Amino acid sequence: MTVAVSIPNFCEGIQHFGSPTSDFEQYGKTPAIAQGKQAIASPTDPAAVYQTRLAADALRYLTLHITASKQSGHPGGFASIADVIASLIMLGYKNLITEVGHHAPGFYSTVFLDTSLEQMDIKTVKQLGDRFRETHGLLGHLSGQIPGLLSPAGPLGQGQHFAMAAAKLHPDQLFPVTIGDGGLGEPYIMSSFGHFNTIYPDVTNYLPILVWNGFSQEHHSIVSTYTNEQMTSYWSGNGFAKVILIDAKEYDDANQEGAYVDSTAFSDKQRTTFTQAILEATDAAAKSALGGTQTVLIVKQLKGAGVHKRGSQSHNLYAGDSLDKDYIISALKARALPPEGWALVRENFARSHGGPGAKTAVTESELPLSELGALPLNEFELGEDNKQVATTAMGVLVAHVGQQDPNFIVANADGNAASGINNINQALKIIHPTKDDTYFQGPKGQVYEPLSEDACAGLAAAQALMGARSLWCSYESFAINGLPIWQTTTQAMAELRRPTPSTVCLFTAGALEQGRNGWTHQRPEIENYFAAMMKNGNIFPLFPTDANSIQACYEWAIATKNKGVVITASKSPLPIRTTFEQTRMALEKGAVELQETPGERTVVFGVVGDMMLIPVLEAVTALNERGIGSKVISIVSPRRLYRPSDVAWESCAYSDGDFLSDAEFNELFDGDALIGVTGGSSATVEPLMLRSSAPRDVLSWKRGETAASARQLFTLNSLTADSIAKRAQALLEA
Repeated sequence: MTVAVSIPNFCEGIQHFGSPTSDFEQYGKTPAIAQGKQAIASPTDPAAVYQTRLAADALRYLTLHITASKQSGHPGGFASIADVIASLIMLGYKNLITEVGHHAPGFYSTVFLDTSLEQMDIKTVKQLGDRFRETHGLLGHLSGQIPGLLSPAGPLGQGQHFAMAAAKLHPDQLFPVTIGDGGLGEPYIMSSFGHFNTIYPDVTNYLPILVWNGFSQEHHSIVSTYTNEQMTSYWSGNGFAKVILIDAKEYDDANQEGAYVDSTAFSDKQRTTFTQAILEATDAAAKSALGGTQTVLIVKQLKGAGVHKRGSQSHNLYAGDSLDKDYIISALKARALPPEGWALVRENFARSHGGPGAKTAVTESELPLSELGALPLNEFELGEDNKQVATTAMGVLVAHVGQQDPNFIVANADGNAASGINNINQALKIIHPTKDDTYFQGPKGQVYEPLSEDACAGLAAAQALMGARSLWCSYESFAINGLPIWQTTTQAMAELRRPTPSTVCLFTAGALEQGRNGWTHQRPEIENYFAAMMKNGNIFPLFPTDANSIQACYEWAIATKNKGVVITASKSPLPIRTTFEQTRMALEKGAVELQETPGERTVVFGVVGDMMLIPVLEAVTALNERGIGSKVISIVSPRRLYRPSDVAWESCAYSDGDFLSDAEFNELFDGDALIGVTGGSSATVEPLMLRSSAPRDVLSWKRGETAASARQLFTLNSLTADSIAKRAQALLEA
């Protein structure tokens, strides 16, 4: 007599079920994570080992199912680490992070099994496949909008930053981060680990898990030729005191060729032995990391283990790799669980860590922020002769924030002193194991200063995403090396399900200040990056007019949520031209009028940048002598000058839809001709070109060169007062 088995509702869409085995009858009757518990009792418990193996098969099945549903996506990399992910869940760890965007389908499978995706109305396996790689669904790579997953994952070499920031902010929790052996070929990963381990030796509660499967996308990985001893030495030499390595080859009884093998091809007995080894190693690694030792877990297993193909061929699915293809069907059947098995796995995953990751992961709630009190604003008197360094004025405010907020960090690769903000170092101290009062450094501090923009931007941006305040300072010319992770983070903030402090940057020493260093230090094309990103909806490049203006800009930035705010300012003493109130208005309206000179006809100058105002104001004087009137407008927040339809602001989770109205734009920029002037990228004045109907033109940076002064660079780029005045007159006469 056959007893009908009820298939759980969430299994709708599963096409292949297995039958209960004798092991299931012995070890699968009750969940290994007991009712009211958050983890298994012991990694050596035979029932826990068996159910971990079952969970790994479930993850592989779902990963292949999701990708084959869309004939697209990446199942192979995650398949080789599924045993460890299953072990982490069974051990009660759910603050999951990955450096590998291609592992997204596997991580979606994980949070589906623990019911987190029900917050996205994904309740069945069919819906899981339907929503994969769809708008408002499960993106091809991890984003900021997926319940239960801590961080985005796209470009290689980023995930470790999120793990380190989370560990710093939550010392009582474990933050595992999977690192692909393809990604290990990037220089950023180990250099950022190395600096963090040196500066924060007591923060050990993040756990890198190396997915050592021999392949990187469509070829062998750069570290595929390492021996086990070499790989162990590599991590030891980069500051990891405990290296735990599990090599599937040592458990192989199927006589597989090569250094990398597939554990799902082992005999049933050896599969269980291997699973127990993984479970025990994961438990030991987690306890070591939580116990104060820098630890890494390395799992060496062939890419694609347990899915449709092996090696690089398992990396990606292509058109035709569908659920009805024989090799897909064969792989799914090999991993198929009985209905009772699916119910058991889901119960364990839901109980782990005290509930679904969508409720229990640290990023699912706001991190409490320290009260800052009133910022020590210092409004300087207006005057051409009253010259102040804007960055130094902002440094006073930054120091106050750090003194009030112990979680706050300032990251700078090229030195705060070189950017006119040594007052930050003096107040907050550079973190370094060597105490040296000359450089204001010591083991305790809040200034993080690796010689890597990636490491600077990574920790600062990651800390903001994880809920804490930070500031990334950089020379404008070098910031480009840190922007990929900053962009990833700001996009995640636009999608995030909770408010978090904006990631704030201060970029100093622009091209016009870097004459003698030549073009290597003159890269204002970086502003093109931000000009393009402004249209995302939550990116705000700010160009303060002076030392008063920069204070108002930082006052605004530190109070915002889920934005990317970039403050670009000179480190040279420049005249005070605005009041606090004028900049506060400019932050709302986009710009502020500095002066208006009457004349027979009027040329309007929309100016981006503080130093750029010098030749513009000189040009205005020359034009006035010819009877030509002018208006000089300082553009502080160009994003506000766009039309609402130019920007995807409505798509942001915490949207900001404030733009200058047509009537206000026409009033502010009304004249007989309009010139956008910038010492950087012409893209920052695009809103003027889009909205004005007057004869108009752009004067902007062209290229860098070695020069003795800013004025020589103005000349090289046709940005002198004479060039500006001539172009204005030509526009009027056209």
